[in-house]
Amino acid sequence: MDLATLVGLIGCWVIIAVAMVLGGDPAMFFNVPSLLIVVGGALFAVLMKFELGQFLAAGKVAGKAFSFKLPKPDAMIDEIVELAGEARKNGLLALEGKEVSYDFLAKGIQLLVDGHDPEVVKTLLSKDMRLAADRHNTGSAIFTQIGDVGPAMGMIGTLIGLVAMLANMDDPKAIGPAMAVALLTTLYGAMLANMLALPIADKCKLRAAEEGRLQAMVLDALLAIQAGQNPRVIDSILRTYLPESKRGAEAE
Repeated sequence: MDLATLVGLIGCWVIIAVAMVLGGDPAMFFNVPSLLIVVGGALFAVLMKFELGQFLAAGKVAGKAFSFKLPKPDAMIDEIVELAGEARKNGLLALEGKEVSYDFLAKGIQLLVDGHDPEVVKTLLSKDMRLAADRHNTGSAIFTQIGDVGPAMGMIGTLIGLVAMLANMDDPKAIGPAMAVALLTTLYGAMLANMLALPIADKCKLRAAEEGRLQAMVLDALLAIQAGQNPRVIDSILRTYLPESKRGAEAE
């Protein structure tokens, strides 16, 4: 579980909820027509921009903002260096059936064991990297669009409320509900965008970058193992992917 996402999400909504409670009756901030206009309108408007399968899969991508398990890069390096040592001593076939902690690495090792050329290994794994990045980017794009459309739907709701209010100026009892729709749709649109959709979109981009770096590191490692590089050299190459403060952990 990603605590930053969870704490950030809960924290911002709790602060707004407390402000509403302190400002008076919280029920006055709840309006069904406004919710329908903003949430329903935003979702259906964004649906038009993507394929149905992509739209439905966005929920799964969003889940990675809260729970996304990737091996630690430094632990991954140690594991790869151990595999490199085994391959150099006993050949690539010695890696067959080895337990590894990352599916992408396992697929690459199987390609090496099967005897594919380096270009084939690079092409197949690069394709996997592109497809993974596309999934992340599509999910991020959907939530970015929700963040863009939400405030716009809030503005549409505001205009609807103002029209209803002006059309009923002779009925004082109708002015209040119409004004509530006008104001609350703007509030809901801003909350949907800035407290949910856009943060999730940005976290999906971060996840895509993290996974892309790890996969690039693994690909470099696999090609180096296939070329018969010294494990110490492989270790040095892979540690360039780590923050500078962690590169001192290089094996002596």
